[in-house]
Parts: sequence; C-alpha cells; structure tokens
Amino acid sequence: MKIFLIGFMGSGKSYWGKILGEKLSIPFFDLDEQIVSHESRTVTEIFATEGEEHFRMLEKDILHIITESHDSFVMACGGGTPCFFNNIEYMNQSGTTIWINTPLDVLFERLIHEKEHRPLIRELTGEQLKAYITKKFADRKIYFEQATIVIDKEPVEIESLVQKIFHA
Repeated sequence: MKIFLIGFMGSGKSYWGKILGEKLSIPFFDLDEQIVSHESRTVTEIFATEGEEHFRMLEKDILHIITESHDSFVMACGGGTPCFFNNIEYMNQSGTTIWINTPLDVLFERLIHEKEHRPLIRELTGEQLKAYITKKFADRKIYFEQATIVIDKEPVEIESLVQKIFHA
C-alpha cells in the first residue's frame, strides 16, 4: 500500500501522515525531509542557492526513489509536488493519492505563524500571504483534484480516512 498525501502547504500532510503510518503500521516519509537528508541542506538553502527548478527536480527524483524502493508507505508530499513533472499521474499510478483540502482561512492562520520555515512565503506580509494562498491554491487545485480520495472535513478524522483508503 502506497499512500501519497497531497495538499497546500500547511494542510497537515506531515502531521496526519505520521499518524496514518502508525495506524497502518507502515513507514512514513516526509518528502521534504527526505530531500533535506539527501542534500544535507535545508529546503530554504536549496531554494536560495539552486532555485525552485532544481528543488523540483530533486523532489521528483526522491519521490521516484522512495516509491520504487518500498512496497508500502505513507508519504507527505510537498505542496507543489503534484504540480510538476507529471508527478500526480505517477503517484496515482503507483498508489493512492489523498488530497487534504483545508479551507483557505485555516491555511492562512497556520502559515502566518510558520513563514520563517517556508521559503516560498517567508518574505510576505499578511496581505501578500492571503493573496499568495488564494492564487497558488487556484493554480494547484487542478492537480489536487486528481487525487483518488478528497478529505475536506476539518479536522481530519483518522478512522474515517482509514476507511476511505480501504474502500478506494
């Protein structure tokens, strides 16, 4: 069983991924953490020195390496992962994709406090962040909507999620 959690940054992919991995007794991977481990640099450092295009290529490569080297896992993907290099199609062919569709106002409240750790939004003011979330969400929604399962209940209910996975 290969489960890919997708959604906008701040949607809770890593948080719920750890819980889901424990519940299903399968390994959990945070794709960003795997990239950091592989590169021995933070995501912020990679963006600053190499740019987003380089980061997205690393992201695709690590996604493929983990997917092809493990039979079962839960993976928290980066917010933009499904939007590049046909990654959403690859994930759908390889396993089950789950879109954690968090309301925009909830995303804003979470992200306003996490800006320092997120290279794409760290320099934005509150109003700029709201505009960024609205625009990026609209741009990425077409990819998120391709998920096998959509979770749009806040907060996520883990038992309901497990049932949806087994019925997918």
